Amino acid sequence: MKFTELKLTGCKIIEVDIFRDKRGAFQKIYHQDEYQKNGLNETFKEQYFTCSNKNVLRGMHFQLPPHDQSKLVSCLTGSVLDVFLDLRRNSKTYGQTDSFILSKDSGKSIFLPSGIAHGFLSLEDNSGMLYNTSTVYNPDSDYGIMWNSIDYRWPINKPQVSERDKNHVVFDQFDTPFIT
Repeated sequence: MKFTELKLTGCKIIEVDIFRDKRGAFQKIYHQDEYQKNGLNETFKEQYFTCSNKNVLRGMHFQLPPHDQSKLVSCLTGSVLDVFLDLRRNSKTYGQTDSFILSKDSGKSIFLPSGIAHGFLSLEDNSGMLYNTSTVYNPDSDYGIMWNSIDYRWPINKPQVSERDKNHVVFDQFDTPFIT
């Protein structure tokens, strides 16, 4: 496993080997000892899988304290443009975004610490995302930022967005509770 720090403090790309043969492919996404050696001491408590059609945009999602969560996200089928936003007020990267393309063939996952909003744009039909989270989902803490109010140039003007995601607060009006 190779761990690479990204632009936003604490966010990392984790690259794993993909073992292929005539049967298909195998990858180990998570190994507790390797994660701990690289400063990631999370215990994941819940796991989700979502499958999206091309041009579906989901985000920018997070949970508010005290149910805030770190995430490990991986693309198991298809491909996505994964986008994340720093909401941690005293962070040197507060308000900044970063992105990365994840795909079933990349062997890459992204670790996002608490205080990072997450979203993605599906680049093809049947793009499947696996999320591991450090806390259990709490509906009262479920929150989001309007996808087109952040400092990020999405490669699409009219994505397919849920009603929920269309009604998130704009970034400039969000009073963040995340303090580093």
